[in-house]
Amino acid sequence: MNIELRHIHKRFGPVHANNDINLTFQGGRIIGILGENGAGKSTLMKILSGFQSLDSGEIWMDGQRVDYTGPEAAIEHGVGMLQQDPLDVAAFTVLENFIYGQRGGLSLGRKAARDRLKEISWRFGFFDLDPDTPIAQLSIGQRQQLEIVRLLSQGVKTLILDEPTTGISAEQKVVLFNALRELAHNEGMTVLLVSHKLEDVIALCDEVAVLRAGRLVGTRAMPATTRELVAMMFGQELPPVKREPVGEGLRPSPTPAIELDRAQLRGKRVTVSELSLRVQPGEIIGLAGLEGSGQEALLRACVGLIKPQAGRIQLCGEDVTGKSYRHFLRCGCAFGAAGRLEEGLVGGLTLTEHIALVNEYQPVVDWNRARRLTQEQLKQYNVRGRPDSRIETLSGGNQQRMLMALMPPKPVLMVLEQPTRGLDVDSARWIWQQLLERRATGTAIIFSSPELDEIVTYSDRILVFYAGRVTEIPDASRTNIDELGRLIGGHSDGAAQ
Repeated sequence: MNIELRHIHKRFGPVHANNDINLTFQGGRIIGILGENGAGKSTLMKILSGFQSLDSGEIWMDGQRVDYTGPEAAIEHGVGMLQQDPLDVAAFTVLENFIYGQRGGLSLGRKAARDRLKEISWRFGFFDLDPDTPIAQLSIGQRQQLEIVRLLSQGVKTLILDEPTTGISAEQKVVLFNALRELAHNEGMTVLLVSHKLEDVIALCDEVAVLRAGRLVGTRAMPATTRELVAMMFGQELPPVKREPVGEGLRPSPTPAIELDRAQLRGKRVTVSELSLRVQPGEIIGLAGLEGSGQEALLRACVGLIKPQAGRIQLCGEDVTGKSYRHFLRCGCAFGAAGRLEEGLVGGLTLTEHIALVNEYQPVVDWNRARRLTQEQLKQYNVRGRPDSRIETLSGGNQQRMLMALMPPKPVLMVLEQPTRGLDVDSARWIWQQLLERRATGTAIIFSSPELDEIVTYSDRILVFYAGRVTEIPDASRTNIDELGRLIGGHSDGAAQ
């Protein structure tokens, strides 16, 4: 399928998200859609896939102008989109979600649907999709695989993927990339890849289109270097990241910011046993491992969201074992979840209402004060939005900036799950600039990330999780991505003490 976008415009209030976009996508190609956070990439793809309406402009498919509203109508025209967070029903099984996504819905026969699910899954190497497994037990990579299978079963000819490699394992990425190459190069589909991971774009795409501040700034055929793509995205090359010395400018403290003593932590899939850890003020601890290996249990235990089954936890010398999340917050902890809208922010609320939630403690909110504070925070954190903007209308990068704006300026401990998830390279560096400034005042930071270069660059120490077992790298400056990858794969007999 060949697609042509002509003079696409879309505004959100004063923000011109798409400004006269003209693009052509040819079948049999994998095309990367690049740009910094807020450049208009996701908005353009949501217009093409029916999730957003356009203000003006035209969409042409195979020489015919098409008009449709809604994702179901887009699918009928052969266009389907895999969202960054797959649109599935957690209470359903894999098979039930597959059936729910078909024309005819639940009236379809389960045996025929099971056969069709298996046929498509196995054709593309998605061997882990057990029809009877509840969605809640799947990894994000498996949920993405199911969403792709659902869309293919509905006959889509153009597949849009929004940040598909965020939070999936290296093995799942290999399977996904092989499937996308098969769909485009052997079956003639159009694959549009929205991604901030330039290494993925370089490895996979045949060409790229780059947006900046709502406008198309150029297209080019691949291959291209990371330096060339960054220059197209930002108008200039970015300087290399300078690694900060451990504990620079901080005096050693006899009392750790947080200490775990022989803690047993039960995660979603595994249990971490006998974990002892002391984190000093101003120290950064990076957590690495495949999804579900136990790192999420440590993160949540450090802020009281899960209670240890054994052992104890101390914050600044106070025993907080078994205390509530609210108590951890009062003790100076701050938590940032990977699911920004699921756990960190409140969909439907404005930016001012978010600021009021964390800053107004009186029975009656002083809205004038809340609006003034919101304006100050938007300026300080360079959030592209207005005080009355609803949080879900912001791009992922601006949501992440807003999440930083809601955190206390000098917490004792920051616990962050994938703090740069879905961010472009410049926005990710900005987030870390804010974190390093807090670290310089004595804030301890524990964070997880699927990006191994991020963990190696910013960590003082690294904890590697494998099936509930923990291996400590005591000096992150002396390791590299290859060694980290081997430890993530289980090639170690060590354990953190």
